[in-house]
Amino acid sequence: MKITLIRHTSVDVPQGVCYGQTDVPLRDTFEQEAAIVAEKLRGVCFDKVFTSPLSRAVRLAEYCGYGDAVRDERLMELNFGLWEMQPFEELKGSGIDGWFGDYFNVPAPEGESFKMQLKRLAGFIDELKSCNFDHVGVFAHGGILTCAQLYSGDIGLEEAFSYLPPYGGIVTIRL
Repeated sequence: MKITLIRHTSVDVPQGVCYGQTDVPLRDTFEQEAAIVAEKLRGVCFDKVFTSPLSRAVRLAEYCGYGDAVRDERLMELNFGLWEMQPFEELKGSGIDGWFGDYFNVPAPEGESFKMQLKRLAGFIDELKSCNFDHVGVFAHGGILTCAQLYSGDIGLEEAFSYLPPYGGIVTIRL
């Protein structure tokens, strides 16, 4: 099975703000960015399409012609809990140093760790593997695209964040 994962377009959030699962708006450049993504997907046939329920992923799926994409909460970005919508620089003393030291295992306060997000995505992919799909499309977030690459073995944990796809980026994994 092949899974093509598409990251949402750029968000209208100040640089350095931790937005995770907050449903944030997209930039005014959405139409231009989405047109580029749609062109890259032209002619691609999916057996089934899924999307994160967050509007930044749903809106891109709809623009690309997949208004019927199945919304699945397991495709949401990392839950940053109490850190949501806070500038990273203002989180000193809140446990952020411990999280940066071991983001894989250490969850954000009232949020989740990267390991928890990976487990969430693995459950989604394991469920897909029980279906007879040849090619699945997934509209999601940078953390999910990174987790998918980890799950498939395309990258290792030590290099995970150097493989974070750009906004509107597309990653394909094979299982």
